[in-house]
Amino acid sequence: MTDSPADTSVDARRDALAAWLRTFSRRYGLDLSSLAPASADASFRRYFRLSSTGEHGGSLIAVDAPPPEKCREFAQVARMLADAGVHVPRVLECDLEAGFMLVTDLGTRTYIAELDPNDTARAKPLLRDAIDALIRWQSSSREDVLPHFDEAFLRREMELMPEWYVTRHLGREVDDNMRGVLDRTYALLIASARAQPQVFMLRDFMPRNLMICAPNPGVLDFQDAVYGPIAYDVASLLRDAFMSWDEEFELDCFVYYWERAKKAGLPVDPDFGEFYRQIEWIGLQRHIKILGLFARLHYRDGKARYLTDLPRFLGYARKVAERYRPLMPFARLLDDFEQRAQQVGYTF
Repeated sequence: MTDSPADTSVDARRDALAAWLRTFSRRYGLDLSSLAPASADASFRRYFRLSSTGEHGGSLIAVDAPPPEKCREFAQVARMLADAGVHVPRVLECDLEAGFMLVTDLGTRTYIAELDPNDTARAKPLLRDAIDALIRWQSSSREDVLPHFDEAFLRREMELMPEWYVTRHLGREVDDNMRGVLDRTYALLIASARAQPQVFMLRDFMPRNLMICAPNPGVLDFQDAVYGPIAYDVASLLRDAFMSWDEEFELDCFVYYWERAKKAGLPVDPDFGEFYRQIEWIGLQRHIKILGLFARLHYRDGKARYLTDLPRFLGYARKVAERYRPLMPFARLLDDFEQRAQQVGYTF
């Protein structure tokens, strides 16, 4: 959550947020004149930082999350994460109907800004901190508390790719042959995901949403948490939209997670080879979704910067699909997509 938001010189919601903050500014020692954009993300949520002389530190974060953005879910999951021993913003005030929140500030040092794939010695302790936090969260799992990441959910996410990446971005028709390959691939990935042990899952557990702070890490952007496959979050941590790791380092991190999760009593597969396949296949489900999601962010929401990361996800997806015989038809389809992208000028 580090991109600069759009200009707010004429901004009714910002004015309404400032008026809402004014009602309890004395309680938290807020300096409303200091209200300034802190970050924005892929949704319609925005974040503003303002100075505070209260007990919660020198600054706080005001959140503008216009309905139907998930303030209620943010507050619920924040309590659950804190109870599990994970460092998250504390919700101090909220107006669920208006979509405003005041939360504690975890600082400005993001994982994404400070991690360097060429400096794994620096990255290793940070990523291990993140993995340890993930294990604490998963260890607190209870069924029927969060929405289930079920078959319909999985399929709905993957359908973003043919709609937005194939049809809208590449300008290509989804014919019967392509539809057949997609359906068979989706069925394989859904079956694998549903066969995994199900735990609490953050869905966007990645360096962009992790802060370097004490205790480390601080975790952000968790309002979409669900109950789903155990390998999902560790896959999203290491196979990220904005950076790629050497495979040997990736494996070291996956093994660290697997060993620590076993010691914590989490139901990871006792065979690391099978667990690694689960990581790869659920990671592929995520990559398929993101190909469609990032295209939609450009064409529907006007956020063109996400297009530049599409080749990274094609690369992730192809590497996995080429490793497993049942996924080879999908690997050939990805080759076809890339050739089409080059033909129409989408070389990025």
